[in-house]
Order: sequence, then structure tokens, then C-alpha cells
Amino acid sequence: MNIGWKSTCAAIALALPFIFWAADPTKGTLAHAGSPNGAAGEMPAFYDGELFTINIYQLAKSLVGKNPSLNVIYASNDLDEEQDFIPVIDAIQGDGFNPLWRQFLIVFNAGFTPHQFFSDVEVEDAAAGPDPEITLIDTGETYRCAVVGPK
Repeated sequence: MNIGWKSTCAAIALALPFIFWAADPTKGTLAHAGSPNGAAGEMPAFYDGELFTINIYQLAKSLVGKNPSLNVIYASNDLDEEQDFIPVIDAIQGDGFNPLWRQFLIVFNAGFTPHQFFSDVEVEDAAAGPDPEITLIDTGETYRCAVVGPK
């Protein structure tokens, strides 16, 4: 075998593990992640007890206070993070839907066990009263959110 062929084989052998690592679909590579404007931004969300798929994208500029008809999405964690519980939305097409959403974080108050909410009414009721179960925190973040369909 000549020296050029041996060098080529050695280079291929060294590159193969990297190629397979980069192609691993469990890694967060750009090829796997896709566009944040497409399916990569899809997540489940509850609306009045029914599970839907939504597609979200955070807007660079907050519209809180500038648009009085923003819908609300309640989440256990910032929407850029993995969720402890499935988010809850307050509208779908045909029921006051607007594609712009204001994010509120659900924080369970001391003495209450964290659990899944299934509707905006449940969330709002849990935040009301003299001893509320949760505190809602306005993140000031605005998202473009499309309800893609039932889960």
C-alpha cells in the first residue's frame, strides 16, 4: 500500500466517529433542531381541558402594554426551557384568538403541591382569593403562537 492511500484511510478512520456523533438525532444539532419558525417550536398546550399542539416563537421586542388584545399563555417555566407541566392557553381560533401571546409563569405558593392545570379558568381561580394557591408572574415576554391543532 502506498503512503498516500494509508494517509487517506487514516483520515477517514479519524473522521468517522465525528461524522456519526454529528449525525446523532439525539444531539441538539442545527440539522435536527430545524427552524424556530417551524415544527421545532411546537409544544403541547391545554385549552379548556383539551390538549392542542401550538407553535411558538419569541418576539425580539415585547408588545406588553402596546397591544390590548394579547392572549395569555401560562407556563411552569420560561417557554425557552423544558416545562415541568404542560402550558395552558386562554384562546383558540374561533374563541378570541390573537396570534400574539403574553407569557405568565405559574409559581406555586408555600404549602401547595404543584400540579397540572387544564384551563385558564383553573389557573385564574388558583391565583385568586385571600390564600392563593399560585402566584402569576408576568415575564414581559411576547410570543407569536399558532394553534396547530388537537394533539
